[in-house]
Amino acid sequence: MMDPQTQRIIDVLGLKAHPEGGFYRETFRSGQVLAVAPGMRRNASTAIYFLLPAGAFSAFHVVRHTDEVWHHYGGEAVEIHMILPDGGHRIERLGRDIENGERPQIVVPAGTLQAAVARGTRYALCGCTVSPGFDFADLEMPTRQELLGRFPHHEDVIRRLTRI
Repeated sequence: MMDPQTQRIIDVLGLKAHPEGGFYRETFRSGQVLAVAPGMRRNASTAIYFLLPAGAFSAFHVVRHTDEVWHHYGGEAVEIHMILPDGGHRIERLGRDIENGERPQIVVPAGTLQAAVARGTRYALCGCTVSPGFDFADLEMPTRQELLGRFPHHEDVIRRLTRI
């Protein structure tokens, strides 16, 4: 059962389940349209609310053509795991405790595998701004087996932060 305060935030902000995990709602989509690649056009920018309940995670995924900026709005910290194109694994903590290494804003470059884990006992309320704007056509969610084939040296984190 979900914490009542977490459920209240989901209800008040009108959030819905996200395919990668957690809950979201788009809050902004720029009217300006950009050419991202030949034959590919995207809105200049988009923004969402994104909430991860305690113990939840956003499974490894890639946003192929756009950079993503995570913002921390409230609740507890989030670990953002990135598997870089060179195969390195990096963890950054999104949160308000800057004295202890958390940052209120983290950038995930386009084409980088990313996953996020809520820490604590309640929830993490974040925002994600994507530029050029997000389109589900740019979202790739590789399977656990695909990722293990490409990054066998990251087996532990891949098994923890994938569902299929």
